[in-house]
Amino acid sequence: MGSSSGRWMLWTLCVCLSALENTALRVTMRESSVEVVRGDFAILPCSFFTSSPLSRLNVIWTLAPFTNPESPIQVIVYDHGQVIEDPSLIGRVGFTGIPWSADIVLNDTQVSDAGIYRCMVNNPPETADPGIGELALTVLAPPSLPVCQWDGDVDMGGSVTLSCTVKEGTPTPEIHWEKLNPEEISLPINMEGDLSGSVQIVNVSSQTSGLYRCSANNFLGTENCYVNLSIYSTPDSSSGILQGVLLTLSMSLVLLALLVLILWLHRTGQDGRWRGGKDDEDECYNEIRYTPSLMKRSFV
Repeated sequence: MGSSSGRWMLWTLCVCLSALENTALRVTMRESSVEVVRGDFAILPCSFFTSSPLSRLNVIWTLAPFTNPESPIQVIVYDHGQVIEDPSLIGRVGFTGIPWSADIVLNDTQVSDAGIYRCMVNNPPETADPGIGELALTVLAPPSLPVCQWDGDVDMGGSVTLSCTVKEGTPTPEIHWEKLNPEEISLPINMEGDLSGSVQIVNVSSQTSGLYRCSANNFLGTENCYVNLSIYSTPDSSSGILQGVLLTLSMSLVLLALLVLILWLHRTGQDGRWRGGKDDEDECYNEIRYTPSLMKRSFV
């Protein structure tokens, strides 16, 4: 009888321990990943089960950004009935059903909000380790306005590199370079990381001149930037010699014309002086010729 009673008590203890183990704090993430378009709101789900009262419930949400996963930040905390938000997220984050649910809402999502979110729930006096769940948040965004630049030698025969860089865009934008005139031509591109692409043009000529466009696109949109490339031609030596000969000939003709003009003016001046001298001689002759008669007439 005593042995049977002892076995019964042992069985009862095992059942109780098993029940306590089954009712220990558990955290369940209903989604392993969430996607949202930048500017929209996102619900981050976190459910928990506990057998203890909720008066000492503690919930902590943290974020490990994709851009800096080694430096997690605290997003929002619920502790003994009080809610504490990260200063950078005040007004954008909040609990949706606390204390019955640990779900949070994130409003006006930004690209910087993307990362791994962890939901940690603790509810004393339960002695089990805090329940932890995690999910990945992806913030979709169209490409930002790309920046176009060129570098190199724009003289005939030189080499030019066209570069295009995009700051952000999710999914990662595809980058394309095209020459727009006189006709649209796609150019082979060298990717330098996920958000930068360049085109190298060697042995440039006058046909290289024109308008070039870089396009960055994903399924949310397309952004463009442009480069207007002008190739300068250096005159060859034979052309320079010909220009020098023509210039010398032109100056010689001008000097010759000036010389002819000076001679003509000089000759014209001499003719004028000769005619003036002859008129003076005639006048003197007339005075000598007519003076005696006048004198004779005066004596009569």
